[in-house]
Amino acid sequence: MPDAPTHGIHDTAPAARWEDAYLGGNGRHGVLVHGRTEDEHLVITHHHLVRPDPASGAEPPLLAPVLAEVQDALLAGRQAEAVAAFGGDREPRYVQSFHPGFAVRVRRPAAEADGYRRTLDLRTGVAAAEWHEADGWWRCETFVSRADDVVVHLLTAPSGGAVEAEVCLDTRLPGAPEELRAAVRSVYRPAEIPAPGADAPRDTALLRLRVRYPDSELGYRGATRLLAPGGTVRCDGPRVHVSGARQLLLLTRTARGPVAEPDGRLGRLDTGLYTLSEDYELLLQRHLDLHIEAYDRVALDLHAPAADRELPVAELLARQEADPSTLQPALLESLFAAGRYHLLASSGERPPRLCGLWTGDWGSAWGGAFTTNANLNLQLAGAAATGLPEASLALAALVRDQLPDWRTNARRLYGTRGAVAPAHTDGTNGLQYHFNHSWAHHLWTAGADWLLHPLLEHAETTGDTAFLTGELLPTLLETAAFYEDFLTRTGPDGRIAVVPSYSPENHPVDPATGEATPAAASVNATMDIAAARHALTTAADLADRHRAAPAARTAGWRALAARLPDYLVNEDGALAEWAWPGHRDGYDHRHVSHLYPVWPLGEIAPDTTPELAAAARTALLLRGDENHSGHGHLHRALAAARLDDAGLLTCQLAHLLVRGFFFRSLMSSHYPDRDVFNADVAHALPGVLTEMLLRSRPARPGRPAHLTVLPALPAALPSGRLTGARTRFGAVVEELAWSPGQVTLTLRADRACTVELRIAPLHKEGGELLELTAGRLRTVTVEFCRTVDRPAVDFAN
Repeated sequence: MPDAPTHGIHDTAPAARWEDAYLGGNGRHGVLVHGRTEDEHLVITHHHLVRPDPASGAEPPLLAPVLAEVQDALLAGRQAEAVAAFGGDREPRYVQSFHPGFAVRVRRPAAEADGYRRTLDLRTGVAAAEWHEADGWWRCETFVSRADDVVVHLLTAPSGGAVEAEVCLDTRLPGAPEELRAAVRSVYRPAEIPAPGADAPRDTALLRLRVRYPDSELGYRGATRLLAPGGTVRCDGPRVHVSGARQLLLLTRTARGPVAEPDGRLGRLDTGLYTLSEDYELLLQRHLDLHIEAYDRVALDLHAPAADRELPVAELLARQEADPSTLQPALLESLFAAGRYHLLASSGERPPRLCGLWTGDWGSAWGGAFTTNANLNLQLAGAAATGLPEASLALAALVRDQLPDWRTNARRLYGTRGAVAPAHTDGTNGLQYHFNHSWAHHLWTAGADWLLHPLLEHAETTGDTAFLTGELLPTLLETAAFYEDFLTRTGPDGRIAVVPSYSPENHPVDPATGEATPAAASVNATMDIAAARHALTTAADLADRHRAAPAARTAGWRALAARLPDYLVNEDGALAEWAWPGHRDGYDHRHVSHLYPVWPLGEIAPDTTPELAAAARTALLLRGDENHSGHGHLHRALAAARLDDAGLLTCQLAHLLVRGFFFRSLMSSHYPDRDVFNADVAHALPGVLTEMLLRSRPARPGRPAHLTVLPALPAALPSGRLTGARTRFGAVVEELAWSPGQVTLTLRADRACTVELRIAPLHKEGGELLELTAGRLRTVTVEFCRTVDRPAVDFAN
């Protein structure tokens, strides 16, 4: 058996730019660690740090009174007229921009260093650097505590050496507004903390940062408690000088709020640091108790050569980019592990932003917001299956906090009950802001169902009935109520017409001109049809099961869903993006929103709807790459996995691996060639790799639960082992091991169920029925010869 994969990455030089810095986080605080020996920059971030906009929180315009005439215009083919009447001529307004807080800078005297190595231990969350100077080996370590919500940094001198350093808090980060008002001062201890005896050495100090945003009563504070055991400290205005210390321990926090609030969270920020332990090892252990348990739940071993696993990240990336024809197992192992680590680190107070939890620049692309029409769900693609409920519950917190605003959107835009989610949010509210004829996100009604689907997967994989009935189901019922009120128009065939409709972020093609229509308003976008059908039927099924709504009402939801239009297969044999005769497809686009019924819904699948699955595959083959946005390749890879197409998945995976999407931190970019820091690819890749190995469906009325093994395994990965993955019928995959002649699967069920087990390379459809008993392990070994159609299956208890 090959050695186990490593759970860390390393480099032989400090980060030359902030995008290459190693990342830490606990879902609230984040840190970017450059690993510099003479002027270290620890850039501190927090999910709450968004630049205020006085217009934030303004309700959307009251458009419901003109909805009927807008629907008439769209049904008659007058798109431009319709979108202009429904807010499309409004100036688009953007969300508040996420920004970094400040850098904790540790300056040391210049010295010649060699033997440099920086590491990020994914299993512990500790970013470290080691280097040799004339007096011996130096080491620094940084982590963000999941237990104590603090950024911890330790600099250790060699035996017999001493720390001589200057520490300051610096807000002068790239793109910071010139009008930003910041004040830093150092004190030996806050007035609220009693001083020790007069003879006590001054080996501790506090740095206080106060920042006010331009033209605002809001601001943020930062505080760093400094401990220098064995040495002395001297406060000098905005700096602290450290001399003769064995170690330097820094504890840092930040918070945002009204700057004039004396007794609020900002006022208590610095004194709260004095309630923390001064023992680094104790702080670390408290963090490890939480972080390691989460990280260790799932692991992927692709049997990479041991020598490859020892290579620095930069060399792994360079080797893969130099040889696009062969997938590098060591790189994929690292990307799987790092992707889960970064997703865990950025999920807590909120789910991950477009940039996760990190930025070193005030000019974050797209405001560093949450883009909900594709990106957020893609980042969470593997959250449930790879055992990270922390990420799913962070999304649940966002939905819970913003649900009142979703109701406002539904009422003001459509005159309905229920909920309509926005396409963008900065995390402070869920109101619809984006009004524009070309980027018509205010016409997108699928958002609530789309955002609730990862929460449904969380409930299914964990079996958390309290979450399902107490939080998810009530929101699903509200989503169904929206469709009850909204789906009132019909097309020429007598079926429901979803109008207005919008397929993010594409335009239909005008059949008369062959050009994309100027206005994006449409009828019957496939994503909108899928969302409406899924919301209505899922709400009905769950409400019946848990007696959450009258039977007559759930029957009405099913009847309404049955009147929705069928999906359309166009003249090219592809699943059409709009099921409406006046709209033709434009293929060269980064989004594939019309594949929502393929991924994640699983409504279209090779074993249940083979003709539609073939049309969906054709749609994937025809789709152009446009600008090679990472999320487009991810979405197509996930859909390819659901369609059992290893070749298509491998092609999309290769784009992500060879076109320069990864920084030396293994965080990713939005575009090729490491252009625009963006977490989509990094966070979603574990989901892609899991989907190529496993696909599960929960039991439904009249059919058992289902598990497909190796649905889209690339030929370049002939053997491997996945442990700990979760299924949507409540079983844990204790082990999936595969090799050219054998597959071994061990399941542990949390609840008894019947599962149809399908080995994709061998069963074109159907499979073997497997009875799982709650609490018991069940092992299935399949040995086969590739020339034999039917495998020999051993069901071992």
